[in-house]
Amino acid sequence: MSMNRDAQPMHERQVTSAAHGHMLTSTAVWSADSRWIVYDTRSSPDGSVFDGTRIERVEVGSGRVEFLYASQHGACCGVVTASPVDDRVVFILGPEHPTAEWQYGFNRRQGVVVRTSRPGVIEPLDARDLVPPFTAGALRGGSHVHVFSPDGRLASFTYEDAILDGHPADAATVGSAREKNLRGIGVSLCGQPVLVPQTHPRNHGATAFTVLATRLTDEPTPGSDEIAKAFEESWIGSHGYLRPDGSRQRYALAFQGHVVTAAGQTISEVFVCDLPTETQALMVAGDQPLQGTLTRRPAPPRGVSQRRLTFTADRRYPGIDGPRHWLRSSPDGARIACLMRDERGIVQVFTVSPNGGEPVQVTRDEWSVASSFSWSPDGRQIAYAADSSIFVVDAASGTSTRLTVPDTTAPPRPEACVFSPDGRRIAFIRSLAGGSTQSGDPEAPVHNQIFVVDVPASLGG
Repeated sequence: MSMNRDAQPMHERQVTSAAHGHMLTSTAVWSADSRWIVYDTRSSPDGSVFDGTRIERVEVGSGRVEFLYASQHGACCGVVTASPVDDRVVFILGPEHPTAEWQYGFNRRQGVVVRTSRPGVIEPLDARDLVPPFTAGALRGGSHVHVFSPDGRLASFTYEDAILDGHPADAATVGSAREKNLRGIGVSLCGQPVLVPQTHPRNHGATAFTVLATRLTDEPTPGSDEIAKAFEESWIGSHGYLRPDGSRQRYALAFQGHVVTAAGQTISEVFVCDLPTETQALMVAGDQPLQGTLTRRPAPPRGVSQRRLTFTADRRYPGIDGPRHWLRSSPDGARIACLMRDERGIVQVFTVSPNGGEPVQVTRDEWSVASSFSWSPDGRQIAYAADSSIFVVDAASGTSTRLTVPDTTAPPRPEACVFSPDGRRIAFIRSLAGGSTQSGDPEAPVHNQIFVVDVPASLGG
């Protein structure tokens, strides 16, 4: 049964209007003081064409735009998120001076940091070493969607490997024992610099010690908890989560993992990766080298554990489903939200505890959730797009409230629906002809523009 109401009044406002793309990441787009929104300038509405050359921010109250970074020497940049504790922003930077052999790709990109107090000055986040013996704390491939931990000490990301993808190592030399290049999740320990020998023109050092945190299997056994892909992660809780014994797991990531069911179907399930409480422990190798080898993936540090939380193979609609989305944790760490189909086939928000148990359905709408989503800072609401509108759902009661008038001509895009840190607004994107909602020219180019909607005080937030 649907529980839905319309909020009055609905205060939606367009905050950008320049005739170019404005792309939001699915989380952490607001400055810590809720004054600014950070974005990149990719041209395609869904961001799939990585052609942005600027990182900017807009002051929500005034519409004033500030430059943060412009890429150079043929590189492109994008997918920016903001630190929750200081003035850092982090984003993807593609290769400078790209060549036919080394141009932008999943395993040929890096994370870089810019401070809003020093626009234009980048600090490499993750190092790269493409020549054996590889360097512990450096990657051999590309990182993607970097998100700071709530205390700003760590940054998570997804990763793909250039060595195991066949570049630049010679596959004939290493033979058939080479592991596959599979997407995994890594963590950067900020403020722990890594130096890399200049034995390859694409090698570089960085300001963070970076490791892979997930264990992957080339050919997962059907019906097992083995995964061939780890992706779309989220930090759990503002201060981690409570274990059943009452102790606190300080650092943990929830993520989607591809498993193979007993029937041979590949589906996504919810997993959790617990990290050491002492962040320096991330620099200590486990049973395999942190940096990997010519034939093996980089391995997680000692003390990192991986668990499966959901087991949905027997549901009518198994697995995580719906639009592309990243898992999101409630601020108290007690609930991890994802999208799955209900028994009617409608995409709804579900939550599961980081300690396991059955998923709990939150939304009960008559229409599918159509976007990524975010929690309010007090943990009471989840914001999402559906039925050409922005909604919030009360996470306890399941009552959904429509905040914007349905607009089928320029509906909220699925990539972002992000609460501000003060809980007063939600940021999202619409694709508009020209730079303004007033453009009536059907031939005008379409650009993403950033909007915000106020959250009524009666709903909390």
